Amino acid sequence: MKGKLLKGIFLILVVGLIGSTVLAAENVKLNFFFYKQEISDQLKEMAAAFSKTHPNITIDLEMVPNDSMAVLRSRMASGQAPEIIQLQSYAAVFEFAQAGWLLDLTKEPVLAKVAGNTKTAVTYKGKVYALPMDVAGIGIIYNKDIFKKYQLQPPTTFNQLRAVCNTLKKNKITPFASMFKVNWSLGHFLSMAHTTLAGSKVLPWIAAMNEGKASFADPVNTAELFKLLDFYKANSDPKAAEFDWNEQQAAFAKGEAAMMVQGLWSYGAAIGTNPKLNCGFIPFPCSNNAKNNKLFADVDSTLAVAASASPEKIKAAKTFLEWLATPEAIKIWVEKCKLVPTFKGADVSKMDAPFQDLVGYLNSGKTNPWAFSMYPVAAFEDAAKNGAQEYIFGRKSAKQVIQYFDETWRKAVKK
Repeated sequence: MKGKLLKGIFLILVVGLIGSTVLAAENVKLNFFFYKQEISDQLKEMAAAFSKTHPNITIDLEMVPNDSMAVLRSRMASGQAPEIIQLQSYAAVFEFAQAGWLLDLTKEPVLAKVAGNTKTAVTYKGKVYALPMDVAGIGIIYNKDIFKKYQLQPPTTFNQLRAVCNTLKKNKITPFASMFKVNWSLGHFLSMAHTTLAGSKVLPWIAAMNEGKASFADPVNTAELFKLLDFYKANSDPKAAEFDWNEQQAAFAKGEAAMMVQGLWSYGAAIGTNPKLNCGFIPFPCSNNAKNNKLFADVDSTLAVAASASPEKIKAAKTFLEWLATPEAIKIWVEKCKLVPTFKGADVSKMDAPFQDLVGYLNSGKTNPWAFSMYPVAAFEDAAKNGAQEYIFGRKSAKQVIQYFDETWRKAVKK
């Protein structure tokens, strides 16, 4: 009898231990690494909403807005990879996929829910390595009320833009709210201008650069390109060298500046400061031929899963990606993040006017691809961003920027 009692107690203990182990295994914590500082609060809301329906999965958010690729490379190479990774489309995804750092998501059901043409930005050697999340544009966000006050029309050519800036300055309005203290926005500007001036030559040029047979100078008139940077600087706040994200957004939101050259993701931050802002969104007109001035638009951010994650964390991360396609998640993405989602059938009809402008350009085919996302990562992160900033600060000549860009690209493709 005593033996049976002891045996029963032993079985209860074993079952209890197994049960507690299973429960512990079901509670998973995921590290979500992201660079989009403008949606940090919204991602917290999204993570909380997900955890309400999936209480066994906790998402820890980690924001690294500047030099995120350098930080990520170090983490991935040292075996400290975050489970969920926000990556820029195209080259960043391709680089990490080639290194073996990303999980193959090709057969995941959530991929069937995104627009087919967005998958190109995350497909490497026939396999899909990330979930394309949003389509964004980079151009001029302008204050419609300021334009109306001074009887200005949205410019469609460079000469018209010059005239707009002259009128604004005569009325003591800064044309552009700019930020030169950090380099990434200037990198976008340089690539946007280069792509617009290159036009249909841009994709063949990228292929030739990858083969070591071209230069940054080849598809464009470089004098014209760098004059655009000079023009941008001349029509920005004299203190733009001291301005970071917060200062740029504040200047635009307060009406101190009439325009800002930014991605549409920044609109949410601006109206967060001033909900009464009445804005529009147009291409930066680099050319005097209006037909050549297309909106710089493409897949922006993507979400990938670390291949090195444990099986239970991979399962949890896939659950999160699948949840992102739900109406609840899409609503947060559209209404709170103020981003145009890639998911089929997503309702963007209630988004503000600048987003309707973006959708209009997308639907009419009046867009240029984000060529910078197709550069080798170092060519954009180091050469384009740093090169543009150092030119603005007078530390590099146009010739030196071109040489720096070409050398960086060659080194990247030789690796």
